[in-house]
Amino acid sequence: MNRHTRARSTTRSLRAVLAAALLVVAAALGALPGAGSAAARPLGAAPSPDAPHHGTVAHARVPGHDAGRDRAVKALKDGRAAHRHMRAADLTHNWWGIFPQPGTHDGITATHSVDPAYHVTGPDNFTYAPTTKAQNSCIEVVTAYWNSGNELWAWDWCSQDGGPAKILPIDADFRTKYTTTVGGRPSFSIQLVKDTGSGNRWSSYLYNYATAQWELLYRQSGTDQSDLDYGWDIFEIYASTDPATGVGYFCTEARNTVFDSSAIQLRRNGAWNPARPGDSPWTEANPSGRDFLCPPLKFLQVGANDHWTVRQ
Repeated sequence: MNRHTRARSTTRSLRAVLAAALLVVAAALGALPGAGSAAARPLGAAPSPDAPHHGTVAHARVPGHDAGRDRAVKALKDGRAAHRHMRAADLTHNWWGIFPQPGTHDGITATHSVDPAYHVTGPDNFTYAPTTKAQNSCIEVVTAYWNSGNELWAWDWCSQDGGPAKILPIDADFRTKYTTTVGGRPSFSIQLVKDTGSGNRWSSYLYNYATAQWELLYRQSGTDQSDLDYGWDIFEIYASTDPATGVGYFCTEARNTVFDSSAIQLRRNGAWNPARPGDSPWTEANPSGRDFLCPPLKFLQVGANDHWTVRQ
């Protein structure tokens, strides 16, 4: 079994647990309050991975919503095994992007686009795009679009329960602090690094464009439970088919959304360098939109292999 086949098989079973468990709690949660537009920013470049690190990303409190969110996350973690076989089998699960290979890095950084106008309506549909994890890292940083809102998750891969350990709504406050305009779209920058001399302790950072510093998002140590020996920076979906159109609901809902990951760099021996074909191969060369329930979907290799775009 080659690495891509194994990745699809293993990650499918792990992610299916998440999707199924989320079905149990999604209906109990209302949508996050609407957010206004962030102030316009000039076209920006990705921050240096070596920019100053300072402070910690504050937990975002959403009045009237946090109690439900806390219950949802607890139910998600408690219900993973019990709800493993729920409706996940009815979903199309697929992904595309790069797989940074074993031994090529102990850190990854990237700049990810976000679309506040993209709203997921179905409780069993999830778009994780972009989503990033380093080889053996305890953390995956996920842009999560689902029917409870648009959020940034720090997914914990080193605890037995797993799941999103820190959740930030991608609201007006988030966009004001953490986004700049890249390619005409609001985009934020993240970084995952293995802490020096710490065993397998990993720190994730979010770049604050207002202060020009990296802020700690989440830190965790332990053993990576993903059973995968490489990392990823990918576009990923769980999608169901709209019987009225014959395509995935997300294909219609994200018709005008551009998913973009740029300035992908890997850290090796203390130095940051762009992801390249030799260390970060594409998951596949020419995917078909039909395999994602969205025939007009295009998968663009903008860089080699440090920049990708998925759009219609």
